[in-house]
Amino acid sequence: MKQDILVLGGSGFVGRAFCEQWSAQAGNVSSRLQVPTRKLAHAKHLLTLPKVDVVEASVHDDAVLATLLQNVKTVINLVAILHGQPTQFEQVHVTLPQRILRACEQAGVKHLIHVSALGVPDSTQPSHIAPSHYLRSKARGEAILFGMPNKATSLTVTVLRPSVIFGEHDQFLNLFARMQAIAPMIPLASAHAKFQPVWVNDVARALVALLQQPQAQGKIYECVGPDILSLADLVRLAGYHSGHVRPVISMPDAVGRLQAAVLACLPGQPLMSVDNLNSMKVDNVATGKHPNLQSLGIEASSVHAIAPIYLRGIQR
Repeated sequence: MKQDILVLGGSGFVGRAFCEQWSAQAGNVSSRLQVPTRKLAHAKHLLTLPKVDVVEASVHDDAVLATLLQNVKTVINLVAILHGQPTQFEQVHVTLPQRILRACEQAGVKHLIHVSALGVPDSTQPSHIAPSHYLRSKARGEAILFGMPNKATSLTVTVLRPSVIFGEHDQFLNLFARMQAIAPMIPLASAHAKFQPVWVNDVARALVALLQQPQAQGKIYECVGPDILSLADLVRLAGYHSGHVRPVISMPDAVGRLQAAVLACLPGQPLMSVDNLNSMKVDNVATGKHPNLQSLGIEASSVHAIAPIYLRGIQR
């Protein structure tokens, strides 16, 4: 009988939180988690967790993916990128879900959980209305999953759409806190963009709940916290709780886009890109059209309660 759960992107931010929560109740679950990663060093934080098997493998290889799915009943897809060229967004957010879907159908997988993003237009709207490559590619990926070509398949697809995710290992509030530890002020584009930040542990709890509540599967869930804050509010929050309050200077859109274009040319992962700014044209808050975390029995935690715990240790 198929028992395993395959977690694609399991070595990342959300995957780490999910694997830790799953392992914390290892005595009460029979399924094991399989976490493929390109390099074992990327998942070293998972190697000691009970009920978690880390394997070195490329999920972009069809033959490897088919092998990984041999004893799997559920697949969780957490693979995503925030920055990149249009072709990269297409590969990760559209082509990969398509390949995962086809492989799941061929292997007889029962449930596919796909983590998408808040701000993605619903299937009744064309994907091209989304303002960024990121959101358009996410929308096309969802459309493929919900338009399953093999209607005879027994595969159930569930989609989570989180707002910006925060937590101890995030690259969001931590980044702004570190910036304020060294900079005299923070020039900020799209300062008034709105978010409904959700704690990574609450997203992880939602994944666990979907594995344990068959009646909750096959839906779209909006994963948000209880607070709606502007980007400027979140930057100030990061500065306050890390002990480095700095003035936040709102920049005109044209200046912000020029800054983002320059940052995108620097080595390494960009702090901000023009595509990120385009994504922020859509408020990243719940629409109310889909069930939320509370419908899974989860009372979402406030960023005001959680962020101070992990931001206070950031030094100059």
